[in-house]
Amino acid sequence: MNDNTVWHAHKICRNHREFLNGQRSCLLWFTGLSGSGKSTIAGLVEERLHELGKLTYLLDGDNVRKGMNGDLGFSDADRIENIRRIGEMSRLFVDSGVITLSAFISPFRSERAAVRQLMEEGDFIEVFVDAPLSTCESRDPKGLYKRARNGEIRNFTGIDSPYETPHSPEIRVVNDGSVSPREVTTTVVDYLRERRFI
Repeated sequence: MNDNTVWHAHKICRNHREFLNGQRSCLLWFTGLSGSGKSTIAGLVEERLHELGKLTYLLDGDNVRKGMNGDLGFSDADRIENIRRIGEMSRLFVDSGVITLSAFISPFRSERAAVRQLMEEGDFIEVFVDAPLSTCESRDPKGLYKRARNGEIRNFTGIDSPYETPHSPEIRVVNDGSVSPREVTTTVVDYLRERRFI
């Protein structure tokens, strides 16, 4: 903590920006195993919101790791710092009046809870993309599970590093192939409508 800094309140605040954007901002936090479909579903939700004329921004795990968090590895400490930075950045996006979507494995409950604590009440919407490990492994879009099983990747979530499932997410969607990604998208968008974010 830097004791030499002071938070500055500005005349233009979140309410002004939300009014200008014609929406309430929030953070949709997509969490789940690698290959569960987080990025795909988050992308479809963003596309649907865009079609509805809503201002959004999608923060994707690989994209953030290639830029702002490119200095981090995959140890538990680095994963925690990764989520801490993303949480702080997400808070700024929400304050800017943007519906923010974050698609990260974020395996630890404590780190997801820390991000929730950064947000105002009701602004953190945890979306648990629930897909069995066997389904995620069968998809394995990046070939990461195969490499982890072969010992080429260490500390891989679901194999030799834990994924702690959410106890009470705002939205739980099963993505085991029994429901189409479009149907899952509708579930998320309907949630936002019902709570008057859009």
